Amino acid sequence: MLTRWLIGGRMPMILYACIVRLHDGLPLSASTDFHLDKQLSDCKRRLKSLSLTISQRPPRGTAKVCDFLVHFSSAVDISSLAICCAQYPSAMAFCFLDELLWEFSSSYSKTTVALASRPYAFLEFDKVIQRVKHNYNQTRDMSVGTDPSPLPVFLKLDDVEEKIGLMNGHVVSHQQPAPNYRMTPLTALGILSLTLNIMCSALSLIRGVHLAEHPFQEGYENAGSVWRF
Repeated sequence: MLTRWLIGGRMPMILYACIVRLHDGLPLSASTDFHLDKQLSDCKRRLKSLSLTISQRPPRGTAKVCDFLVHFSSAVDISSLAICCAQYPSAMAFCFLDELLWEFSSSYSKTTVALASRPYAFLEFDKVIQRVKHNYNQTRDMSVGTDPSPLPVFLKLDDVEEKIGLMNGHVVSHQQPAPNYRMTPLTALGILSLTLNIMCSALSLIRGVHLAEHPFQEGYENAGSVWRF
């Protein structure tokens, strides 16, 4: 059962939000929430996987994880992502994301964003995220009409995570039985060849023994021929 977090006697509709850099998915800022729900923690993990390939996704999209929806919106060099309850209207969620994009772009230049080298370099922007999130969570009129913007693409995050694994060098293993190799029986030609080789080896051994007997019986002056053999 999902944990209930109440704001003014109601469960918040927007549970988590973050801003990432578009071309590499580097997290720039995020809301500092302390919800201890296991499903929400799993949803955050999948959101991070999605952010790593956000540049390869459409400008707007949605994915369902457990009882939550992950929405994202991209513009120029940054993307905003949010985890919302499934009952929260998509139009409201994308209005929230677009406002975060506008607020962040107004606060930081493209050069500043491009030069960021560590995660959450703009953590102070969390204050803005919390303020905007609070305003949208407090909005009681959720009877929003059709979203005039293009319809978001619905993604499967399982496919996203598999692609991340391949990018990181982790090949998806498909267990199959090992091939069963068996030796083929010898043919008549093979048996003949093996017999002749054995006979030649035996004759060479007998010749070597006889050759060795005479030099050692006559002395060591002819021993060199034995070693050459």
